[in-house]
Amino acid sequence: MELEQLMRRIDRIAGGRQAHLRIAPAALHHPRTRRDFRWITWILTAELVIGAAAVGIAVWLTVQGHPVAMSAWMRAVVVLGMTATLFYFFYFALRAAAGWRWAYQRLRLFAQVFPVITLVLAAVPGLYPVWMVTEQIVFSLLMIGVGDILTSDHMREAYRHPDRPVPRFE
Repeated sequence: MELEQLMRRIDRIAGGRQAHLRIAPAALHHPRTRRDFRWITWILTAELVIGAAAVGIAVWLTVQGHPVAMSAWMRAVVVLGMTATLFYFFYFALRAAAGWRWAYQRLRLFAQVFPVITLVLAAVPGLYPVWMVTEQIVFSLLMIGVGDILTSDHMREAYRHPDRPVPRFE
């Protein structure tokens, strides 16, 4: 099966009733759209590295004989799980960069929700060690960056609902 056919099947599941909506070619190929998705890819790659580092630090501390609290282990596992969902984010980013509106909407939603959850957990006094609170803050800041890019005027206009008038990208 061709890769694009497989992706379209996944799109039908992930995109629901909006799986068929694609943005205008002029918006898709606009230099600002391309640049924004390059930045998003780099930021998501950094998120992947941070997620792996959180687990690595917990393992390293344990091997060194330092106690790692259960909450820190659970957070490390959650970060690993979130990192695994970043592969889905990469899928969202890949599909949004290909012009699929549903993928843009989901990527934007997760980029706005995850930082809130992460920062709320980081704010609970004594729940996590300092290194993990720092990791959560950096994770959140990077994800806020993705959300900021996705909610820029250009991106919102490029991925507007199809019932709205077509913008002129020049």
